[in-house]
Amino acid sequence: MSPQTVKSAQPVKSPQRAAVVGGTFALILATALAPMAWGTTYAVTTEFLPADHPLFAALLRSLPGGLLLLLLTRVLPSGVWWWKAAVLGVLNIGAFYPLLFLTAELLPGGVAATLGAVQPLIVAGLAVGVLRERPSVWRIGWAVAGAAGVGLVVLGPAAGLGLAGIGAGLLGTASMALGVVLTKHWKAPAGVGPMTMTAWQLTAGGLFLLPLVFVFEGAPPQIDGPAVLGYLWLGTVGGFIAHTLWLRGIGRLPVTATALLVLLSPLVAAVIGATFLGESFTGLQTVGLVLALGALVAGQLAPRRRTRRNS
Repeated sequence: MSPQTVKSAQPVKSPQRAAVVGGTFALILATALAPMAWGTTYAVTTEFLPADHPLFAALLRSLPGGLLLLLLTRVLPSGVWWWKAAVLGVLNIGAFYPLLFLTAELLPGGVAATLGAVQPLIVAGLAVGVLRERPSVWRIGWAVAGAAGVGLVVLGPAAGLGLAGIGAGLLGTASMALGVVLTKHWKAPAGVGPMTMTAWQLTAGGLFLLPLVFVFEGAPPQIDGPAVLGYLWLGTVGGFIAHTLWLRGIGRLPVTATALLVLLSPLVAAVIGATFLGESFTGLQTVGLVLALGALVAGQLAPRRRTRRNS
C-alpha cells in the first residue's frame, strides 16, 4: 500500500472514533441518571413516607414495577438463570432497598448518603477477586478522592452518628457492590436486555421481601396523598427506570468506572437538602463538591499509557 493510500485512509478513522467517544459519553450520562434518581431517596423518605416501615417501602419500590416489566417483556428466566436472577434480586433489591430506607430513617441524609460513597472501593476490591481484573490505581485513587469529597460535602459537626444506622448503610452498600460485580461477571443471557434483567431482579427482590413485610412490620401503614406520590416516584423513576439504565451501563462500561457514578447519589442528596430543606453550603463543602465531581469525571477516563519511541 502506498503512503498516499495510507494517508487518505486516515481521515476515515477520525469520524469513527468520534462516534465511539460520543456513544460512550451518552451511555455514561444515561447511566448517571440512575444514582441521581437514587439520591432523592433520602429526602422523599424523610419528607413523604410513613416512618418505621422500610420493608414496606422497599416492597412497593420493587414488586409492582417488576411485575409490570414482566408483563411488558414476557420473558422468564431459564436454566441457571432462575437462581442467578434470585441472587441478584436479593443483593440489588431485596437486601439493598430496605437497608437503604432503614439508613435514611436512622441517620441524617448526609451521613446516610456518605456511606454509599465507599461503594466504588468495595467494587474495585471485588472486581479483582471475582472478575480477575487488574487493580486500577487510577480509578481506585479517584474513588478514595471521591469518597473524601463526598464526606466534606455531607458531613459536619452536627452530623448524627448511630451504630445501627451506620451498620445498615454499610451492609446495604456492600450488598449492592457485590450485586454490581456479579451482574458484570455473569452477564445477561443471549437475547436478554436490561429491561428484562430489571424485571427479573425487581420481581425476585420483591417476592423475597413480601413475607418479611408481614412478619416484621405487620399491616401496611396509612398512606396519605404525599406518601402516594413518594412511592410512585421511588417505584418508577427511582425504581425500574433507574435500574434499567443502571444495568445497561454495567453491561457496557468498566465496572469500577460505573461504580464511581454512585458518588452522584450523595451529591444529589446534599443539593436537595441545600435547595429545598433549608440546609446551606459552607466553603469546605464547596471544595468537597468540586473534588467529588472531579473524581467522578476523572474516574471515567483511562490514563494514556506512555509508549517508548524507537530511536
